[in-house]
Amino acid sequence: MKIYTKTGDNGTTSLYGGKRVQKHHLLVEAYGTVDELNTHVGLLRDSLKSSGIKDELISIQNVLFEIGAHLASGSEKAKKNQLKIPEIKSNSIEVLEQKIDQMNEALAPMTHFILPGGHKLVSFCHIARAVCRRAERRVCQVAEIQEINPNIISYLNRLSDYLFVLARKLTKDLKVEEIKWNPKPIV
Repeated sequence: MKIYTKTGDNGTTSLYGGKRVQKHHLLVEAYGTVDELNTHVGLLRDSLKSSGIKDELISIQNVLFEIGAHLASGSEKAKKNQLKIPEIKSNSIEVLEQKIDQMNEALAPMTHFILPGGHKLVSFCHIARAVCRRAERRVCQVAEIQEINPNIISYLNRLSDYLFVLARKLTKDLKVEEIKWNPKPIV
């Protein structure tokens, strides 16, 4: 199988199922952002030592791939009629919530906004979180013009929470300081 097909040289691409759209189509932007998020989660996973968190991130990456497939297939009707893509179910969201709650139990309560950073791993989490929020915004835009499984939006929303709490957990585990946001400029 060749990697290049030359069919996109005119600025169009195929959705999963065959329909051609412009490369700047909102669906392409949405699943492209989910793909970007998946690569950031992969970078984070590759940078970690804990196999438990790595396993969680692999599961997350699989769900993100499924979300991308849903978005790349076009409408819900097209998927039901043609394609066999695993459904994004509420139990995927519940798993994220359980992981968030478990991590939060070992953390000090949030009393302030914090600045991203402190360690490379923490920064990787925050980059993934920010891209996740952008993916969520793009999927919400798609949902304004066509039917989207609402669990996709909920999953992305919860995933950004998971990544934020994971950043806090890594900050604690790595014994680095959470830097409070200071709304008053120092200089």
